[in-house]
Amino acid sequence: MGRVMQIAAFSLAEVTYATGGQIGYQVQESVKAARFRIRSKQENVSGVQLPAFESYITEENNDFGLTGLGRGGQQVQKCRDVYGKAVETLVELASLQTAFVILDDVIKIVNRRVAAIEHVIIPRTENTIKYINSELDELDREEFYRLKKVKNNKKKALDEAEAERAKLKEQESEQLTISGSDEPADILADEEEKDVIF
Repeated sequence: MGRVMQIAAFSLAEVTYATGGQIGYQVQESVKAARFRIRSKQENVSGVQLPAFESYITEENNDFGLTGLGRGGQQVQKCRDVYGKAVETLVELASLQTAFVILDDVIKIVNRRVAAIEHVIIPRTENTIKYINSELDELDREEFYRLKKVKNNKKKALDEAEAERAKLKEQESEQLTISGSDEPADILADEEEKDVIF
């Protein structure tokens, strides 16, 4: 870019030398409309809309047809071509610079989001997961303790029932010994039974 502008400045110096320095007023008076025009369009780069500039020349506007006719016409034409290339280069540079600035802003925003995710959201989520796991472990321990207590209570109740049955058997055996009949009752004996009425 610097080289293009340097060549353009030297060609303008040549025109000024060749025409005697009076070409500026003539150029300003002869220009009616811009010969160089710029189109702007949007380009999508990774989901980011970037403006792209493109220069074009309208050939119907040739206001410099008679400029430099007296002297220095060749230098004027060369200077016009060199500045045309400089304008095209400047438009391309403006497009790239605008894209660079926009992409730089987008990258900063994305980096902020990434940092927020890494340093805020992920630690919060990990802490929530740890808390949920600790609560689930606590519930498992409570459930295990509760089941153990229920099992112990059932065992205690069974032991008490077994002790009660043993006590009742012992009392029955004592009553049988007190009644004096050590022999077991004969099922086939001719004892009278009560009639069963349905």
